Amino acid sequence: MSNSNGKKAALDVDKTREKLARLGLEHVAGRLEDKLSAAARDEIPPYRFLDEILDDELSSREERRIRTSLRLSGIPPGMTLANFDFSFQPGIERGRIETLATCGWIRETQTLLIQGPPGVGKTHLAAALCVRAIECGFSIAFHRLEELIALLRADAGVPSARLRRRKYMNVALLAIDEVGFEQLGRAEASLLFRLVSYRYGRGSILITTNKGIKDWPEMLAGDEVLATAILDRLLHKSHVLNIKGRSYRLRDLEQAAVGRA
Repeated sequence: MSNSNGKKAALDVDKTREKLARLGLEHVAGRLEDKLSAAARDEIPPYRFLDEILDDELSSREERRIRTSLRLSGIPPGMTLANFDFSFQPGIERGRIETLATCGWIRETQTLLIQGPPGVGKTHLAAALCVRAIECGFSIAFHRLEELIALLRADAGVPSARLRRRKYMNVALLAIDEVGFEQLGRAEASLLFRLVSYRYGRGSILITTNKGIKDWPEMLAGDEVLATAILDRLLHKSHVLNIKGRSYRLRDLEQAAVGRA
């Protein structure tokens, strides 16, 4: 190829790259020359070349979506199903967790209640299922109950029309961690009821708690009527995981003590 032809080809590539960038196809634009070289070398037909660069762009966008969603969700980092130690907690049915990981319960706007004593892996499972939900395309907000109550208090006077736009109201899945460690006052319990009532039938809720169902009235300001109203909505269409086992944290402490001995 003559120098003039080479310069013209380079200019054509630059123009194509610019057009791709203007269309928002940044990933393809950045790899265009490599892709063209590979297509020429491997004699890839035009339709396959187009299909491959579009696949690359879609994959890149999906990776960006997942990274951004994870960053904004509030999910504790580093907790996935891949690194959950099922062998230490044989009472947890792995097959049931894998079924939940398909996210069918979120599509059906159902509730997932994970209950058990401290340290048995409730938060890890909740976070891992939320990560999986993001991978499946669902919007997520993850809060400890204390954090969520602070948000609800701040929005107590917000009109309903504006309140619906709050993230904790309109995400596909709201995860509430560490329910039951502190008793709620009547005003706080009423705010939680408002949240649960609004999301009922509109979006899923995942709750981790160290309290059994019978203990909820005491946790909710001692108000049995309010507790019944909340539980009625949460448990109408729900999955309940009751984890009974040893504490991962105590296991880690024991292992560390053995290592120092």
